Amino acid sequence: MRARLTLLLTIAAAVQAAMTPTALAAQPRPLRPTDLYRFRDVGAGRISPDGAWIAYTVTTVDSARDKSDSDVWMVSWDGSRTVRMTASPEGESNPRWSPDNRYLSFVSGRYESKGGQIWLLDRAGGEAVRLTSLKGGVAEYEWSPDGARIAVISHDPDPEEGKPDSLKTTSPKPIVIDRYAFKRDGDGYLDRRRDHIWIVDVATKKAEQLTTGDFDDRQVRWSPDGKRLAFVSEREGDPDRANNSDIYVVDATPGATPVRLTSWRGPDAGPVWSPDGARIAYLQGSEPELSAYTQNTIAIVSSTGGTPRLVAPTLDRDVSQLAWTTDGTALHVLLGDDRAQHLATVPLDGGVVSRMVDGRRVVTAFDVSRSGRIVVNTGTAQRSAEVHAWDGGTLRALTHVNDSVFAALQVATTEDVQFRNKDGQTVGALLVKPAGFDATKKYPLLLRIHGGPNGQDQHLYNFERELFAANGYLVLAVNYRGSSGRGQAWKKAIFADWGNKEVQDLLAGVDHAISLGFVDANRLGIGGWSYGGILTDYTIATTTRFKAATSGASSALQTSMYGTDQYIYQYENELGAPWKNPKLWEKLSYGFYRADKISTPTLYLGGEKDFNVPISGSEQMYQALTSLGVPTQLVVYPGQFHGITRPSFVRDRSERYLGWYAKYLMGVTP
Repeated sequence: MRARLTLLLTIAAAVQAAMTPTALAAQPRPLRPTDLYRFRDVGAGRISPDGAWIAYTVTTVDSARDKSDSDVWMVSWDGSRTVRMTASPEGESNPRWSPDNRYLSFVSGRYESKGGQIWLLDRAGGEAVRLTSLKGGVAEYEWSPDGARIAVISHDPDPEEGKPDSLKTTSPKPIVIDRYAFKRDGDGYLDRRRDHIWIVDVATKKAEQLTTGDFDDRQVRWSPDGKRLAFVSEREGDPDRANNSDIYVVDATPGATPVRLTSWRGPDAGPVWSPDGARIAYLQGSEPELSAYTQNTIAIVSSTGGTPRLVAPTLDRDVSQLAWTTDGTALHVLLGDDRAQHLATVPLDGGVVSRMVDGRRVVTAFDVSRSGRIVVNTGTAQRSAEVHAWDGGTLRALTHVNDSVFAALQVATTEDVQFRNKDGQTVGALLVKPAGFDATKKYPLLLRIHGGPNGQDQHLYNFERELFAANGYLVLAVNYRGSSGRGQAWKKAIFADWGNKEVQDLLAGVDHAISLGFVDANRLGIGGWSYGGILTDYTIATTTRFKAATSGASSALQTSMYGTDQYIYQYENELGAPWKNPKLWEKLSYGFYRADKISTPTLYLGGEKDFNVPISGSEQMYQALTSLGVPTQLVVYPGQFHGITRPSFVRDRSERYLGWYAKYLMGVTP
């Protein structure tokens, strides 16, 4: 009897312990909007020349200051040591190693330096020292092979900056515009100031301008011998009226004349020198009229000129970021393929493309050391991207920035699903199920639509999808025609035919999800941002089956976007000018002209300063639905561009999404 009593007391004590606040706090919980303040973003890993250390950035969200801040860290190759290198409140980015391993450089606007400037950290110790004082700031940079110079892309300075303070204009000046493409999201109205190459002497800090002209230069890369620079520029005709960039090479001496290496009528970009300096590999884009649906092919050209050669031209998938193998016989690439992105190797002799890092994951970036060591940033639908070593044919995690966050959270299950569209083609999608999913129950379904359209929903942790799942929703993400990851024909299927095939694919996906037996067909929601918002407008004007919608940064009266957004080249080369092809423009505006067919309560949102898809597009649809008596609301985020970046606004948007869907799909009274 005493033994039994002792056992009961022991069990009772264990139960009581399990119910203590500490134990309860250790149990994984659902994701909340405020968790965005806890997640940290890990920037691309950069491996030191000797392969011993990897530099990267960690971006955190400061809720008190309502802004993000990034700092430079480094981790040893074996993962045993992690060191924080910077901690200023201004933020640091783009870390690079000097070729001799002595310096770790980064870009920062710290201490009121004008624009982002390059700073050097001597690894022997001491404070960071500012290297550049370019009035146009630093957009990108690269060390010369001997470490004596740095090539920099900097914006032409404002003429006012060169005047004494007594002569500077204090009152606002009129904005004078004389360019065909005259506005760009984040930059505002465009003048004639451009981005050009500068060379900075590390020892003296002297900066000399290398290129000039009424065009932009970018992606500057040193030759292995340090005598020449390859870069990308749009120097043929009026760059605003063409979708054509070429690879140029110039001697690294002020006054030298650039030599054009490529002549493809579309975009060429991303140059990388071969180890011996004899060749340059680069990415050749699609025909210029396919600006919204471009897909890269790998090309190689002699660094002294000649006829380029395509590598793996039948590889009908998205390719980005090139790096030569140490022996110069192949290229490492990022390969986007149907809901995933892998690290692959492409032989130059036409051999088989091999995938080094594959599976249901996304490799977001990689870097290769002189010794051939490789680091990658990669993540899955269950974990955000971290820096990993590619070691002995396997991945080995080097950073664990968000491990503690994920340990405290319930994570949804993300599955691949596929189905047939109206034309009999197979469409790929992701279906996200809440933690603790029970197939015997009926769940509300949210169709969440990615933007682009040249992009894809993929196997990488997505805060928004997880937040919806944590609140009891199934989430369907469809890679409709127009998306990337399925080849060029899949992308350009919607050329000049917006809101047709995509809507067919989206609705086929919803039908498939309902057929699985655990979707409540009476509780369907829809939403997206940018082209995802545009497709939301098209879809709710096509069907009344959705009971709630959120449309972010969208437009429906497409004619009104002409001259108000940044897509003038695409419009005139894909659709034709409105006065030349008015019937097509009217057809593509059916989301607005069929507003009287919409009955779905719709929440519209956007950034006040958005020049990508201006807020007027959302205002027009909000006004139409208000006039028609359809439940609607418009939320404008002050000072924000196309992407909402202010942390409090990002949280607000998430909470409004949840509130809108809860009201119309869950019957929750605000």
